Amino acid sequence: MANRNIYEDLDQLSTAAALSIAKLINSANEMGRPFSIALSGGSTPKRLHQCLTRSPTMETIKWGGVKLYFGDERTVEPDHEQSNYLMAKTTLFDQLPIPSENIYRIPAELEDHQKAADLYQQTIIETLSKSEEGIPIFDLVLLGIGDDGHIASLFPNTPILTETASFVSPVYVPKLDTWRISITYPVINHAKNIFILAAGTNKADIINDVLGSTNKDNVYPVQRIQPKGELSWYLDRAAAKHII
Repeated sequence: MANRNIYEDLDQLSTAAALSIAKLINSANEMGRPFSIALSGGSTPKRLHQCLTRSPTMETIKWGGVKLYFGDERTVEPDHEQSNYLMAKTTLFDQLPIPSENIYRIPAELEDHQKAADLYQQTIIETLSKSEEGIPIFDLVLLGIGDDGHIASLFPNTPILTETASFVSPVYVPKLDTWRISITYPVINHAKNIFILAAGTNKADIINDVLGSTNKDNVYPVQRIQPKGELSWYLDRAAAKHII
């Protein structure tokens, strides 16, 4: 059973998620091990980043032991306005006392999308702990959710939804007429913690379909999450209005 956390607005949601992240990081630090996070793109994480980088939360986190990755990326240059990396750099990395070698970017600007995915797959294989099956394990995967139920770049009716052999894969998204690079379900499902953040009335219908419905047919990509660890939803009242 997933944890459902509902807050008044995006700021309260983001503050609560930031505090939860801080506790997880510091718990790992106390045990003498690093803490790995796969970041999400989109608009909601911006507020989360602001909460992580403002006082007093920022000062309570031992950032030297944090390793930051990405769950997906658009196939653009890292300084492009649509780049998930650029958003994270300006709202998070540039504000933190974190070593540059602890930041792992998807080289999605490469013309060969498969090569970009292969390179990033090798990165996570080499830098993360692994399950008995050899699947890389993130301490935390942060996800948003689209109004079509997509997470990371796992969109409806795309072949990446059934990808099990690769940990990172390129995917063409017809509705957006673009390519993306994304981690796949084996990696998401093996994370120790998964946080899904959703805010705003435009997310209310999909949240109702996923969390308020009795439909268990795995219609949406988000419903294919079968976590080995703990899954937590962070919602504001607007997004959760149909299930409150």
